[in-house]
Parts: sequence; C-alpha cells; structure tokens
Amino acid sequence: MSWRRVEMAGLDPSAEFKTVAHEIDPRSSLLVGAAPVLEDLEQSLRGSNYSTLLVDRDCRVVRRWFDDPRVESGLDSLALVPGASLLEETIGTNALGTAMAIRQAISINGREHFAKSLQGFSCYGHPIRHPLTKRIEGVLDITAITDQASPLLPPLISRAAHDIEQRLLDGSRTSEKDLLQAFQGAAGLRRRAIVAIGEDIVLSNQAANDLLGPSDVALLRALLEEVQREEQTFELTLESGAPVSIEISRVGNARRGALVRVDRVSGDRARAVRSRSRTRLEEVGAPRLITGVPGTGRSTRARELAAEQPPLRVMRPGAALLEGHAEWAAEFERAMRRPNGTVCVDGIDLLPDELLDLVVNWVDHDGRPDLMFIAGPISGLTGRAAALAGTAMIREELVPLSARRTDIPSLAATMMSEIAPDRALHMTPSLIGALAAQSWPGNLRELKAVIHHLTRQRSVGALTVADLPEQYRATSPEHPLTALDQAKRDVIVTALKAADGNKVRAAEQLGMSRTTLYARMKSLRITTY
Repeated sequence: MSWRRVEMAGLDPSAEFKTVAHEIDPRSSLLVGAAPVLEDLEQSLRGSNYSTLLVDRDCRVVRRWFDDPRVESGLDSLALVPGASLLEETIGTNALGTAMAIRQAISINGREHFAKSLQGFSCYGHPIRHPLTKRIEGVLDITAITDQASPLLPPLISRAAHDIEQRLLDGSRTSEKDLLQAFQGAAGLRRRAIVAIGEDIVLSNQAANDLLGPSDVALLRALLEEVQREEQTFELTLESGAPVSIEISRVGNARRGALVRVDRVSGDRARAVRSRSRTRLEEVGAPRLITGVPGTGRSTRARELAAEQPPLRVMRPGAALLEGHAEWAAEFERAMRRPNGTVCVDGIDLLPDELLDLVVNWVDHDGRPDLMFIAGPISGLTGRAAALAGTAMIREELVPLSARRTDIPSLAATMMSEIAPDRALHMTPSLIGALAAQSWPGNLRELKAVIHHLTRQRSVGALTVADLPEQYRATSPEHPLTALDQAKRDVIVTALKAADGNKVRAAEQLGMSRTTLYARMKSLRITTY
C-alpha cells in the first residue's frame, strides 16, 4: 500500500531525493520533551551500531544520533539532514514517513524501502502521540545498516516513545499553569474581555463569553498562529458585527500561549473599522496565483501578499496525505467560512482531483476570504490543476535564483542580517563572488542554508571562501547561463518531464527535431534525462 501511494506521488525508485532542509525550533515541545529520554536511550545503544532519528509532526528531521558512522555518512550523502522531510511523498516508503501515514509503528527492512538508495538500511519507527490531544507529535526511529531489524527494537522504542509522551503531558501541565496565572492576573485588572489561548486549552472570562462567538474564538487562534512579535494589535469586526480592537500578548513560559484582550471601539473609529470590513468583503474577487520551481520563494511571497489581509491560513497537500482527504476538506471549508483573512492552497499541482474540485467550488462564493494558489511552473500544470489556475486573474511567476545572479549579493546580505542580526559579520568580495557563481538548484532555500552554515563558522569578522562548504567554493563557473538561456532550459526540462524523459515526444511537443533537442540539451547543460 505504501509503494502504491509513493508511485501515485510520482516518485522514481532510482531518482535522487529532492529534499530541502527547513529551520528547526530547538525549543519545540517535542525536542524539549524528547531530549532526556533520547540521551538515556542513546547511551544504552552505544556499541550496538544502531542510530536514532526523530521527526516532528511535519515529518522533518529534528534530531539525529549515530553510533555507526556509516549511517551518518549514508544519510548525509542523501541530503537527509536536520530539517529535511522524510514524508513518503518525498523519499518513498520509510519507517518514519510510513509510520506517519498509517499512524502506527512499522518496521521497514532492506528491500522493503521504495528508494534503492535506502535499501541498505533497516528501520523501526514508532509514532509519538500527545496524551491530551491524541495528535501525532512526531515519530521516533532506530536505524541500522542490516537486512533485518532486531525483534528487541519494538519494545525498546515503544518504551522510549511512552516516556516522551509522558514528558509532553508534564510539559503541557506546566504550560497550562503559567497560562492560567497570566490569565488570572490580566482578568483581575480591568473589566474587559480576556481570552487565554494555549496549545491545548482556551480560558475566557464572562466579558469575553458575552462578546465572542465560537467563530470569533477560532479567528483569534488563527491570528495567534500568524503573530510574529511579542505583542501585536488588530482591528476587526466580530461575527456579531461589533467593531473591536484585539491586543495579543505572548505568554513567555506557555508553549504557543497568548493573552488576548478584546475592546469594543466606538464613534469614528468604529465606523472606520466597519468601513474597512465592508470594503474588504466587496473587494473579494478572483484568486491570486504564484508559480515557480520549488525554492524560488513562493511561500514567502504568499506571506508578504497575505500580510495585507491577515490572518493567513495555509493548506498543504501533505496534510491531505497524512490526515486523509476528508480531514483536509473539512479544515479547508472551516477556513473558507471565515469572512476575512487569506487562505493559501500551497501546491495545487499536488492535490488530488476530488480536493481540487472542492477548491474550485469555493472560488465563486461571496463573502469568502482571499484565495491564493501556489504551484509549479504554469506550463507544467494539467487537468483540474490547470483549470483552477485559470480562475486566477492575477499571476506572479518567480524565476529561479540562477537567473537572478545580480540579486544574490543583496539577498545574501539580507539573509545574513536576519539570521545573525547581532553579530559583527561581513562577507568578503571573493565569498560573494563564489555565491554568485553557483547554480543554486535549491534556489532561495539552498542559499539560506548556506548562509546559516556561514553564521556558525564565526561570531565576528570577515567571512571568506574558506568558510563555505567545500562544494560551494568554486568561483569561476564555465559559461554561466544567462537569464534567457535559463528560461530556455526550464522550458525543455518541463517538456522532458511531461514526456517521462522520452526525447522524441519532447521534441515534438517543443516543435523541434530530435537532433536540435540534443544540441540544446548539451549547450544548456541538461544531463538528467
């Protein structure tokens, strides 16, 4: 069943993984709860040649430990590094992604892996569920280079997972206590509507109960997910039509916790809030489409555009695979019933037809939030995904980083200031030249990963070419592609993908002879087909 899911996702067992390392929150409840348990487990595994992997609820690697350096070397060579996704749709059948998909423990040994590059490993993965919410918070895995996993692994990992779940429960109780104290302190100061929202709890005083409806509380939680600062203020109209001012303050020791103060507004200010809300509803129109190859900053651009109409709710196709189509559809419809904000469907080219039909049905609804779609290059869209993209009258196509070499110095400097704002670091001209010389197949995500690496090399002073990972130190590429050549290359690669690598059919689709196609592939350095 797993192999069938993977094949339907379009994976090739011989292809290289297309993984991108995402940022990891070292203070996440999962890592904080798991660290002591895993330290004890790993101490007992020393000398056994077993290694451990921990992924979060998005199936991204958040912790690795190796007793066998061959496992570490093997995973590094496959780019399965911290932050990389191990979902079935990314790397095929594996004990972490498959355990996440079927929501139960599983052993994947040797040739049971879909990808040939993983068939030298045997793994046992066990889901970690939060005792209160019953939601899967992650998966714990033991891996070794062997054909068969030991029968002693299931009870060993099961016990470790249980201990982690208990620590998650204890952490939730502590978090709830801090949130309750903050709520009691705020509710006693003034007779105003106060709501405390935590990871697994919502507290409200009588004033809030009288003012807020269920959809208003759902909107507050959605706003909380998008708040980036310690304190932030919004003005909006409640479900009842009452204009209010919302003040959100983070609670330091409560995970994902915040205090929300809600105040009615009156007079000219109330009329202004109502006017903005009416204008907002009147301006709801055709969706917006953002396209480009992965890593070009599509999601970042979507967040920038959605900042004009918060809150933003992002719907990803991976959630449909993990939680099921019915759960994804229900969550999407809940988001679309909100009268304001923005709903972004990230990856319409990866959604199944039945969910695409659901999205299409909502396009013409009145009083819905803004709709935004993210997809790969529009030339590669087919079927219902192409039809849905056709409803977007405002389109923005992001070009690959390799076609924006002149932007790389400023992009790198901006990323450096965001990642290490308090450090006296600067990049030498030779290092900037080396960055501009790369092909950047991973686009902005790859560049950001390299900048992260640089900031870990030193805290002050000049960063040089020697501080780069070895594979990025080339400073004079042979005939770098121009923006026009890169565009031609993208068109040919898209045609080859659509033809499943068949060059005769690709040449026919492009309107050129096979000889011409071979010549273009050589000149544009297309070697993967």
